[in-house]
Amino acid sequence: MITPKEIKDKTERKYISFLQSLVEQEPFKKLVIRGDKSYTKSSLQEFEKEIQHIVSQSKEKKGFGYTLEFQQVKTKHLGTQDLPTSIYFDTEKDFLKFLGKENEVDSFKLNVEIILREFPELREWIIKNPKKVIGNVNKWQNILQVCQYFKQNPKPNFYIRELPIKVHTKFVERNKSIIRELLDVLISEYVKSEEKEFENRFNLKYAEPQIRFKVLDKKISDRFFSGIDDIAIPVSQFEKLDLPISKVLVVENKTTLYTTLTLPKMNDTIAIFGSGFSVFNLKNVRWFDKLKLLYWGDIDVQGFEILSQFRTYFPQTKSVLMDKQAFDTFFENDNGTPTNISMKLNLTNEEQELYEILKTNNWRLEQEKIPLEYVNKYFDNE
Repeated sequence: MITPKEIKDKTERKYISFLQSLVEQEPFKKLVIRGDKSYTKSSLQEFEKEIQHIVSQSKEKKGFGYTLEFQQVKTKHLGTQDLPTSIYFDTEKDFLKFLGKENEVDSFKLNVEIILREFPELREWIIKNPKKVIGNVNKWQNILQVCQYFKQNPKPNFYIRELPIKVHTKFVERNKSIIRELLDVLISEYVKSEEKEFENRFNLKYAEPQIRFKVLDKKISDRFFSGIDDIAIPVSQFEKLDLPISKVLVVENKTTLYTTLTLPKMNDTIAIFGSGFSVFNLKNVRWFDKLKLLYWGDIDVQGFEILSQFRTYFPQTKSVLMDKQAFDTFFENDNGTPTNISMKLNLTNEEQELYEILKTNNWRLEQEKIPLEYVNKYFDNE
């Protein structure tokens, strides 16, 4: 026989559809809870205990909640007994008081009214997301202020904290998820739908990634940067650089970047800190297309996966110091980080063979463990 807890669980599963019916302005209909259980007890004492338990939580005893309808049924072991054949809620008040949701639904109704008064076009969103209306119960005044601003200024070109909206300076940052969903509906024609980052998606300024690079040719550093050779600038500015260089060396680790100035003199060359998979920040640097590109990463699976990623942007990229000879010479039995990547990588045959060895054995040789003497000799011939 069904228990009061099971009745509660089944009733709670009806709650979302009830909220949706409120938005659609449908009147409350008798809400039936399926019992799904037949009587199996052979002891009259157990039977009476179960019946009393169900009845004790019903509207008959508590003044609200579910109503029970009984019918005389002939049982196998106990003869004819009154068994509950129907469990239902007669009114909205019975349903909500049983769930303890009266105040929550009052707030929901009020917020739905406020939202639709401002933006009737959000009705479908509310129907699909009633729990999000409830989850942001005390925020709607501020959320709607933000939405109203973007509706009137769909291309703000401000940093988030510069937005002239009378909310806390961190409010938008802390509520990006819900605001994003609403703006996707409200200003869809201005949304950069291919962009995942909030600022890019909604035409805001943002703190761009910095590209850090070292100028390995002193003539260039003197001419263009007043002798400064260690530089970091926003990626949009880096994309516009116009330097008389012919070669770019991208290194995976910061430690290796520090040592690049000790390399043999390299005319017309800069070295860039790729910062692992952050090499994607370089994908739109189109002045790279005509340059000689060298990539130097760790000899591990991630190093080759980053090389493959970078090569999808710039097919001419050549790996350096990532060969089996260097690995066999300096490997110190270090473990790597396992990978879940199974797709074919953009590697040469030799690189792919070494990649498979590293992947199978979970091995790693970090690039900074290759002695500088060996590195310098390599670049002397590069």
